[in-house]
Amino acid sequence: MNEHLQEPKRKKKIQVNILIRMVLSLIIAIAINDCLILLFSKVGNAMEWQWFLNFFPYFLTPLFIVIFIFTFFVLTRRIVKDLITLEHGLQMISEGDLKYRVNVKRKDELGRVAHNINLMAERLQQQIEKERELENSKMEMITGISHDLRTPLTSIIGYLELLRTNSFQNKEEYTRFVQNTYNKAVHLKKLLDDLFEYTRLSSIETRLDLKKIDVFQLLDQLLFEFEPIAQENGIHIVKEIGSSPVIALMDSGKIARAIDNLLMNALKYSVKPGTVRILMKSGHEQIHIEVENKGKPITQEQEHKLFERFYKVDHSRSSEGIQTGAGLGLSIARNIIELHGGTLTLNHEKDIFKFTLTLPLEKSLVNHRGSEGAPLG
Repeated sequence: MNEHLQEPKRKKKIQVNILIRMVLSLIIAIAINDCLILLFSKVGNAMEWQWFLNFFPYFLTPLFIVIFIFTFFVLTRRIVKDLITLEHGLQMISEGDLKYRVNVKRKDELGRVAHNINLMAERLQQQIEKERELENSKMEMITGISHDLRTPLTSIIGYLELLRTNSFQNKEEYTRFVQNTYNKAVHLKKLLDDLFEYTRLSSIETRLDLKKIDVFQLLDQLLFEFEPIAQENGIHIVKEIGSSPVIALMDSGKIARAIDNLLMNALKYSVKPGTVRILMKSGHEQIHIEVENKGKPITQEQEHKLFERFYKVDHSRSSEGIQTGAGLGLSIARNIIELHGGTLTLNHEKDIFKFTLTLPLEKSLVNHRGSEGAPLG
């Protein structure tokens, strides 16, 4: 498709082409006219057609004009043909056939017009396809939100109905119903929080509350809070984060959210009992944080979709004791990291999943000098 979209290398002027053909037509018309004059003069003298020789000069000018016009039309038929092709192409594209491409290969203005028409059609086609994808994405988003919100909400209504009708046998069952209702309500709140956070991060007006923080202290605190949950689910935590302070300008709340999402993702999809390994290393310009776990292998297509919003690999892979989210955790994490000028990537080999979070260090201190006086987070 892109071969005929390449812009012509040499740029000739179509006026020059037309001028050349006009001059050639003039030369050819003069030459033919002179030949006819000589021919008819000899014929008239030989046959003593005095009346013909007297009448012939009146036909010279019209004959010259006819020869010139005919020759000019013949020499410019290629340009006219290309103009007709351009007109046909514009008509096809205007009628909605955006796959149509104008086949005019010239090195002048007509060639560049054809190139721009094809480029316009290709961009319109890409824009329409993108809009269709966005529309499909919106429908999937609505479907995903409806499903994810309806599940805990249905459970809450069910437990409240049991409590409202006194459908419990004893105090213990009553307490269990209340606790389950509370857990489902907390889960519902988390889903709404994730949705709100994703919407806010996707906004172009998102601002970061940048402060100088000790990334080591932040990560160590997150792992301290995460370890009891991991142990309850048969996961052993291996920490390789060093012991030295690592100071950088960051939004501590958002970075904590991103790291927590990675840890919870590793917890949900780890083989149990299993191990989650967390590593942190820093250089002069960047901080690298790795979260590695062993889980069930996924396909390459699933791997490419992991960071898409509302995407979940498989509901059955989630731990029974861990409530499933809305499929926004990794998408939120990547948005947060990219807002900080970093990257979040996945390296998947067989059953080993390694998420690598890279954040700028010295660069962030240079880019946000106005915040250097902020206190440590």
